[in-house]
Amino acid sequence: MNFENFILPHIWNLKPYSSARDEFKGKEGIFLDANENPLGSGVSENWNRYPDPLQLAIKDQLADIKSCSTNQIFLGNGSDEAIDLLMRMTCQSGVHNIILCPPTYGMYEVSASINHIEQRKVSLSKNYQLDVEGILQTVDQNTRLLFLCSPNNPTGNKLKRSDIYTLIESFKTGFVVIDEAYIDFSDEPSFILELAKYPQVIVMQTLSKAYGLASLRLGMAFAHPTLIQLLNKIKPPYNIGGATQEIVFKALNNPSFKNDSVRLILAERTRLVDSLQNIPDIIQIYPSDANFILVHFKRATELFNYLIESQLITRNRSSVALCEDSIRITIGLSEENDKLVQLIKQFYSA
Repeated sequence: MNFENFILPHIWNLKPYSSARDEFKGKEGIFLDANENPLGSGVSENWNRYPDPLQLAIKDQLADIKSCSTNQIFLGNGSDEAIDLLMRMTCQSGVHNIILCPPTYGMYEVSASINHIEQRKVSLSKNYQLDVEGILQTVDQNTRLLFLCSPNNPTGNKLKRSDIYTLIESFKTGFVVIDEAYIDFSDEPSFILELAKYPQVIVMQTLSKAYGLASLRLGMAFAHPTLIQLLNKIKPPYNIGGATQEIVFKALNNPSFKNDSVRLILAERTRLVDSLQNIPDIIQIYPSDANFILVHFKRATELFNYLIESQLITRNRSSVALCEDSIRITIGLSEENDKLVQLIKQFYSA
């Protein structure tokens, strides 16, 4: 694949900013190079030194966990940073376009709007699967990015893998971005394992869900080394703070927490679905491969407001196309899920 054909020329030729920590990578010595405060930080731990701009220690861990190479990994301030950088790297406003498949993660559209990039939308089917023919008919020579979210947010289901393969093999004008934020809760293998075969694929994942690190805002993109080099070239110099890097390093050394979390959340998801199936005013509980479920309720907005009055917060998705009268429910602790079921029964029995 000739990447240069699909990268904006000024990005391809850009000379990146060189930070102090790019020029000297050692950890020992007297540091008088980066205009840092030599006195420390005024708190119990010192954060006065700039962090590793390429987060190499974390990438070494992730390479083992994800069965890839460190030069295939980009780390961003949430997956949102990778989404934004990919658009700025490939799309010129007024020239190029991207394809979205709603209902899906809303930041694809927001980021495209911020960058003033044309969005072409090909809705999922009624059972929340890809319209492969419709997508391929929408692609033109200026389509640079195709975003696929699997398992999908807000619907929770995984997309048919055969459909994803068809799109990867048929899409010739740019990159297929597969957002796997919820892959840890699915039985599907990651497309990270397919990167050698498909250099046009970019996979996104996160530590916000199964790893329980949402507050740290660390997202991951996995791709061909050439694309990773470009992302590193255009990102802010120190996009991942030192405190975040230190905490993430510790968390990745404790895989049992992530594994236990996934196991317990999946068990609770099954138990919650079983409990909700006994409520006659629920129209449909959609299949889920994520840590949440989407449920079609009678009088969904009224129920949503009733739950808020009891300080139980869910996500009303009723205004989203194909999700009318539906509420997205994150799987909580056992007692939280029991409280949810109790309140739903109270609402419909009133």
